[in-house]
Order: sequence, then C-alpha cells, then structure tokens
Amino acid sequence: MSAVGRVALVTGGTEGIGAAICEALQAAGFRVAANYGHKLGVAECFSARTGIPAYAWNVADAAACAEGVAQVERNLGSIDILVNNAGITRDAMLHKMSAEQWREVIEVDLGSCFNMCRAVIAGMRERRFGRIINIGSVNGLSGQAGQTNYAAAKAGMIGFTKSLALEAASRNITANVIAPGYTDTGMVGDVRPDVMEQILKTVPAGRLAMPAEVARGVVFLAADEAGFINGITLSINGGKYLA
Repeated sequence: MSAVGRVALVTGGTEGIGAAICEALQAAGFRVAANYGHKLGVAECFSARTGIPAYAWNVADAAACAEGVAQVERNLGSIDILVNNAGITRDAMLHKMSAEQWREVIEVDLGSCFNMCRAVIAGMRERRFGRIINIGSVNGLSGQAGQTNYAAAKAGMIGFTKSLALEAASRNITANVIAPGYTDTGMVGDVRPDVMEQILKTVPAGRLAMPAEVARGVVFLAADEAGFINGITLSINGGKYLA
C-alpha cells in the first residue's frame, strides 16, 4: 500500500465508525484529519488520544465544507482520500415524520456527499489521483421501517457514487460505497434491548459489526492498489442482506 504522504479526511471522524476509520488509516501510514460537527469535548479527547487533528464544520453547509477543506489542505496538504462518514438519524414512521426530520437527514447524510466531494474533486482531477469512500448503510439497500428519510439518503448515496465513479475514472479517481450493517456504536446504543434482540435474529453472524471491521474496508479501498475498484457497494453486514 502506497500510503506515505497521502492525506485522508474523514467526516464525522471523532467517534464511532468514523474514529475507527481515522485510526485505521493512521495505522496504515496515511496523514489523517477528522471533521466533527459540534461535540467539542469528544473531539478534543479524540485528538489528545490519537494525535489526529479535528476540525469543526457543518457538513450540510456547502460553504462551510469548502472552507473546512481549504483549512485542512493548508495544514496537511492536498486531500487524496475523502471518507464521507458523517450521518444522523431522525427515525419516525412516514405518517408521523415531520418535514424537518426528512430535511435534516437528507441534507446531512446525502447533501454532505455533494458538499464534500464538490470541495475536493477539482484538486483530485488536477492531480490525477483520488479515493472517495462514502459510508452508506445496509438500510439503504434493504429499506427499514421508520427510516424512509435515512434509507432514501443512503440509497441516494449509492446512485451518486456510481455516477461520480463514471465521471472521474479517467483521472485515476475512484468512488465507492461501504454499506455497514448494524454496528456497535453510539447510534445503535439507544435501541431498546427487545428491538436489538429482534435485529440480531436477522443477522446470520449473530452479532453487531465492530467499527474496526468497517474501517478495514476503508483502508482497502483507499489504497493506491485499489485503483481498479470503482463504483461498487461493499457490504459489511454479517450476511444480513445479500444482493
């Protein structure tokens, strides 16, 4: 793997899957920066523990993304690997879902892909190298009751990524999706035990994914040697959904 000198930026990178991705990329030799939204204390603890710098901006804001990318590049150098990991949930059955719950999830989970990719793509094209890895979800493939907003955003991410892969392939830029299954993070920590029991019954592996297992897929796709893997969705879901 030719990671020496490569700069990687991970959105939502100071906790959960994002933190595991940052640490795995760092261990593989990449120079890593993490974005976060508003949890300053969490970000400070993450940076103190790992030495990875953390930068605050709202990934749903295109101008903030452009400025955030510029700041990272001033400090670390041109971004070679972008991991769009930031995401939120606002779960509700559609007949009870507010327009605000719909809008928030679409803007953060899907809109951020446009905002961040738009901020780095010109530089990647000019340098004729890039790795864009978008973190989707098994529910963007299978659907999930109570998550029409989230599933729509993650399914949209797949179409976005395929189109970007076609646009950028001739410049040695790849764009791929990783679709994790239910993963042992804070996002699933709020799920009621009885609901979690039912979820685990649908996973042939019989357990949640560990964040490091998702991060392993990111390191694989970020490598120089992964240049012929483009436009795919890599499912890391313990066999929960096969497509």
